[in-house]
Amino acid sequence: MVIRFPDRDIGVAKKAEQGGDVRQGNLLRSGLMAAALLLAGCGSAPELIPAEQPLPKETLDLIGKKGMQAGMPIYVRVFKEESELEVWKAREDGRYYHFKTYPICNWSGELGPKLKIGDKQAPEGFYAVAPKQMKPDSDYHVAFNLGFPNAYDRANDRTGEFLMIHGKCKSAGCYAMTDALAEEIYALAREAFKNGQPAFAVHAFPFRMTNEKLARFKGNKNYAFWAMIKPGYDYFEAYRVPPTVAVCERRYVVGVSLPATGSIDPEGPCPRFQKQQLAPFVPNLLDQQIAAQQGTIVPGQKARETTALAWSDGEAPAPKPVKASTAGATGAIKEAPPAATTMPAASHLAADPQPVKRTSRKKPYEVPTALGLNAP
Repeated sequence: MVIRFPDRDIGVAKKAEQGGDVRQGNLLRSGLMAAALLLAGCGSAPELIPAEQPLPKETLDLIGKKGMQAGMPIYVRVFKEESELEVWKAREDGRYYHFKTYPICNWSGELGPKLKIGDKQAPEGFYAVAPKQMKPDSDYHVAFNLGFPNAYDRANDRTGEFLMIHGKCKSAGCYAMTDALAEEIYALAREAFKNGQPAFAVHAFPFRMTNEKLARFKGNKNYAFWAMIKPGYDYFEAYRVPPTVAVCERRYVVGVSLPATGSIDPEGPCPRFQKQQLAPFVPNLLDQQIAAQQGTIVPGQKARETTALAWSDGEAPAPKPVKASTAGATGAIKEAPPAATTMPAASHLAADPQPVKRTSRKKPYEVPTALGLNAP
């Protein structure tokens, strides 16, 4: 780094020396050298890494406009078909309010949960992220680990690892954002942790789980699983508080108070649960105006938009053609979508569509105090 000082300052030092005042000249030169070292030190100071970048001023302004604080707890919802990630933030009344909807740049696989390592499926279900799952040094800009497999996944022998929400817009089983958006979501989580939130929930859904949308997928192989996780979507829509989620009998149980014993066997019988008692959320006009603040819906790339459109009628994309066999030619059979019907509220104890034969029982997992999910 080259630092140049005005000729006037150097000239003063030279003039003092020429006039016989060597001491004064040395002092002036020493001062200039000290200033040079100081400036050089400032110029070579390392820049903040992406994981330590402060929240942008526009983001902080929007937090203030929405009656929130940067360090208040967060809750994340992911919707595959729409390629959208929502961040909700708590306010002083304990309810969660919509902060921003971010475009998911890319996700891999199809609609449906992740079943095994290598299937390149992005997970669906209920997950919790603690500080230890934050990845500031990720090769994909910044990231946080969803915690797959969770207690439900393990109980059903579903395998996989390193399933993240991260940057770089590249996915092999993860939810990939652009770098800038991944950085902002990471910073929102970081600030919530700094303020004392022990873990935040990430609920990943195949689509916005209205009765009408779910009914259109009634013939899908994943229908029973989706009917089982729908109460998690409905609970938050009704109360604007992330539901407590437990796992027993290899099923998700949503919106219940956990037993005082502090442990639940994900494969064992469900204990006697009590429903959480909350008053339904009733937004007022001011809340609706706040929710509509400019900047709430973030524009951006959705590399999966064409796939999402292909799924919008309730059908999977047609499979690739296969070679003719000796018994005759076979081709892709496209099943007609079922007629839309009114879907009754699904029980949170709906059976898993693909029961697994067990060879051994896993020991019960401790239930963490945050969110109620059985510890993985």
